[in-house]
Amino acid sequence: MSDSHVLALAKDLISRPSVTPEDHGCQQMMADFLRRLGFSIEPMVFHDTTNLWARRGNEGPVFCFAGHTDVVPAGPLEKWDSPPFEPTIRDGYLYGRGAADMKGSIAAMMVAVERFIEQHPAHKGSIAFLITSDEEGPFINGTPKVVETLEARGEKITWCLVGEPSSTTRLGDVVKNGRRGSITGDLKVLGIQGHVAYPHLGRNPIHQAAPALAELAATQWDQGNAFFPPTSFQIANIRGGTGASNVIPGELEVQFNFRFSTELTDEQIKQQVSAILDRHGLEYELNWTLSGHPFLTASGDLVAAITAAISEQTGHAPVLSTSGGTSDGRFIARTGAQVVELGPVNATIHKLNECVKVADLEQLSALYTDILRRLLV
Repeated sequence: MSDSHVLALAKDLISRPSVTPEDHGCQQMMADFLRRLGFSIEPMVFHDTTNLWARRGNEGPVFCFAGHTDVVPAGPLEKWDSPPFEPTIRDGYLYGRGAADMKGSIAAMMVAVERFIEQHPAHKGSIAFLITSDEEGPFINGTPKVVETLEARGEKITWCLVGEPSSTTRLGDVVKNGRRGSITGDLKVLGIQGHVAYPHLGRNPIHQAAPALAELAATQWDQGNAFFPPTSFQIANIRGGTGASNVIPGELEVQFNFRFSTELTDEQIKQQVSAILDRHGLEYELNWTLSGHPFLTASGDLVAAITAAISEQTGHAPVLSTSGGTSDGRFIARTGAQVVELGPVNATIHKLNECVKVADLEQLSALYTDILRRLLV
């Protein structure tokens, strides 16, 4: 198998302008490729989102590659050195939207599976792909719906490798073996609008809320643990007042976010926040949006296989990390699967002139093949 095959597939994928939730034929191309390798193909379309579940084999254990074909918008086209959806190679790097996040990983997965099956056509267990076009967007009709479908029919994933760009300075230096949870609170503190010259006739929600917000910001929610930093609280948006200098506002809107560890649950966060607000005597409305629970694959066959493969091929043991934002791994981990993220260097993701080193794509595909060998042979 020529290494140039990875590059050709990556170029094909990048050339398709699949901005969330569009797929632009990426998954159909993948399905045609995987069908030739003996995969059963099951498209799953939910509303505006295209998903692909592909599986080779009927027995366990199930090794699943997970990822997304959608990309974030390119931004101002004139600021790119080459068109974002025209894959271009310069100085050993492949440029284009999605090169690192994460069409390069998908190309590496496809070639890795092809190579592995050529070498081990009678491998044990099953190999699967779970691909969505809604990872960069609202993540409603993508991976969560596919997982829900699989769970309803008792189809379980044993090991899941997500191709998110986990590496920091060189390929394989960091793998994500978990992610923090994320929950957002939209708080409305109610007051009484009035004239600033007659404060006794109004009730200023900004004045009332300030001590409570200060306490929320100063609270140490937990100590973290060996894999997670302490839970963080950050105010993201705040709005109050009419714009006039002589009016006491009638309400204050505050939006805040928690990135939380496995030391806390979302319900504990909700209870503690409400207790603080109540203690300060606020009249308020509070709505919560849970983006994801924290997950952790502290050890197990998958972590061991990935660590061994990276150490052998690069000469460096990877760092296990739970840093960064959320990923679709959080939905898969809740089924009991071991979930780890391994992908290219993430220095240019979502940026202008997103790129990935061509040599890294070839090595990533080799790593994926080695991981399959360690688990399914």
